[in-house]
Amino acid sequence: MKVDFHVHTTASDGTYTPEEIILLSKKENIEVISITDHDTIDGIKNLKVEEVKFIPGLEISAEYPSTLHILGYGFNINDEKLNKTLDLLKKYRLERNKMILEKIQRYGFNITMDELIKEANGKHIGRPHFASLLVKKGYVENLNIAFEKYLKKGALFYEDKKRLEMDKAIELISNAGGIAVLAHPYQTKLEGKELENLVKKLVGFGLKGIEVYYSKHTPQMVEEYEKLAEKYGLVKTTGSDFHGKNTPDIKLGIEIEKEKIKMFLEVLD
Repeated sequence: MKVDFHVHTTASDGTYTPEEIILLSKKENIEVISITDHDTIDGIKNLKVEEVKFIPGLEISAEYPSTLHILGYGFNINDEKLNKTLDLLKKYRLERNKMILEKIQRYGFNITMDELIKEANGKHIGRPHFASLLVKKGYVENLNIAFEKYLKKGALFYEDKKRLEMDKAIELISNAGGIAVLAHPYQTKLEGKELENLVKKLVGFGLKGIEVYYSKHTPQMVEEYEKLAEKYGLVKTTGSDFHGKNTPDIKLGIEIEKEKIKMFLEVLD
């Protein structure tokens, strides 16, 4: 079957609107899809889906020395604590955008907040919008250079964002009636016993799954993550991490044997 449980839209750092993602998923013959924007559910709150089976989702950035993201699925989108926490993270994002913009302006690049708002169509402003304006104004040749030189972690204009503690991220999803899943484990930069120790710790916090089948996982990674999922009784999920034009090498949808994600689908049924 063809599915995708890791997709970003204009509500965070993707280039397609949630509505466009649903239409594209129908065109690509995707049977089940989830939109998992970063630290927000704004894009799915009023989304009406009839074309495909839809699972409410989000991706929370957790506090950790390397990258650690927790995916949430099947939660109550009207949960009060979930919404209050995400609203607070949104407030922090606005402050972060102001700090990035100040760095850009101090460097001598003529970019304004009004231009950023227009670039984002009045929606969530993220680093891709900064990058797009840097390209449009001729300060860099393309988006890749914009990120590499100025906007990736550690680059000249980068500002870190506010993150939840690992246990709080999982608790937030669980208490809203959803299931928490470790996203793209390879991005933690851990493997072997170190990764297993992290997974064991997360399971203690209430983790229910691992994103085993992912667009950038090697066969060796998949084998390791399958074993971890089986050892700790975790559901296996799959996702592309599609961001639209911001990730031209990643296509929407993943072909997978239904048996591999059967437990995940059953838990959410």
